Amino acid sequence: MFGSRPKKRALRVFFATDVHGSDRCFRKFVAAATAYEADVLVLGGDIAGKGLVPIRSHNGTLSAKVRGEEVSVPRAEEERLRAEINRMGFYSIVTDAQDIERMEQDAPYLDSAFLHAIVEQIEGWCRLADERLAPEVRCIITPGNDDPKAIDPVLRSAPRIESPEGELCELGPLLMASCGDVTPTPWNTEREYSEADLGRRLEAILDLAPPDRKVAVNFHCPPYGSGLDFAAELDPQLRPVIRGGRPSIVPVGSKAVREVVKKYQPVIGLHGHIHESKGAQKIGQTMCLNPGSDYAADVLRGAIVDFAQDGSYIDFLFTTG
Repeated sequence: MFGSRPKKRALRVFFATDVHGSDRCFRKFVAAATAYEADVLVLGGDIAGKGLVPIRSHNGTLSAKVRGEEVSVPRAEEERLRAEINRMGFYSIVTDAQDIERMEQDAPYLDSAFLHAIVEQIEGWCRLADERLAPEVRCIITPGNDDPKAIDPVLRSAPRIESPEGELCELGPLLMASCGDVTPTPWNTEREYSEADLGRRLEAILDLAPPDRKVAVNFHCPPYGSGLDFAAELDPQLRPVIRGGRPSIVPVGSKAVREVVKKYQPVIGLHGHIHESKGAQKIGQTMCLNPGSDYAADVLRGAIVDFAQDGSYIDFLFTTG
């Protein structure tokens, strides 16, 4: 009876990440605003698909390589085939044998077609958010390391989407700092930096926050050794390393992110990047979350996070839907 009263919720954020081009997952992300009574939706990076699969159209039949195997279906089953390809995180394009041959031999041409598919989908997603979201719901989408930098102006120009990459943005009772950069990966993506450079980039954002304001961080890369960053160790040929008859699992997050979280102590850390490391871990007073990703199964994993009027973190709940 003498305890403090529970804090009243002033803001609810729904956070998800790493949908990798999954149209089903993005639609669920937009629907989460109503399902979870969220004030703000945050999609924290790696929204683009992983590649482009050409589908050959010939004599009423569609043919494509799916999971390394040649698949042929009647033209009437185009929607099902393309949905299966999208479920794996890839885009598809129906074309002819001549165009497919050019893609196989002309890497810049293939890259251009892939980028066009990414931009086209994101533009469609921005329109969908505009159509489906209530006016009072904010929708924030920031890139991750698997997202080409060409999508940044697409997101920033969409009237219904906010994309405060590398910036602080107001979230009512608190500020949010966003950064999709990561430390080096085996895939040499566009937003990779050394630990030292990443640390400087993160500090440059957080140094702009007034000392009296609470801050949440939306950093795509999780803190090193936090339990939110465990992944299979890979050899130089990108094959899983086996030790003692089992795959070797190692931390692959960023030491710079960990040090920045320890130094600035944001109220919450929202992370992704490592799909298989769903979890919650405190670093000092900061609750760090990685909801994980299961986009290939059409499953959207997310986290509901509630904040009080003073910007402090109240509680979180992982979701699966």
